[in-house]
Amino acid sequence: MSKPIGHFTSYSLNDGSLLESLQEQYGSTFELMTKREKLFLISAIAIQLCDGAPGRCREEIYVVGHQINSSLNQADREGLVEALTNQVQWGRSLSDTELPPMG
Repeated sequence: MSKPIGHFTSYSLNDGSLLESLQEQYGSTFELMTKREKLFLISAIAIQLCDGAPGRCREEIYVVGHQINSSLNQADREGLVEALTNQVQWGRSLSDTELPPMG
């Protein structure tokens, strides 16, 4: 079962925020959006967060992205989105200084 956006964000009732407006327009679990619209928003937010993150991506990560999209079924790709989102928020990540030099 989906949890409301307030579970994941700083939204609180009657705070007048964009989050409140989104909840009023699309429902507390975005049930009034299509799956495509939700995926678009995930993509848009992720691109902006990636652009603002320090460091660089190793070339192999681009290959991994292609492998994921060409080899895994939809359910596994959606599961990876959830797993990676959880790891971005709560997990440990390598720092840029821990990466091997680009060759």
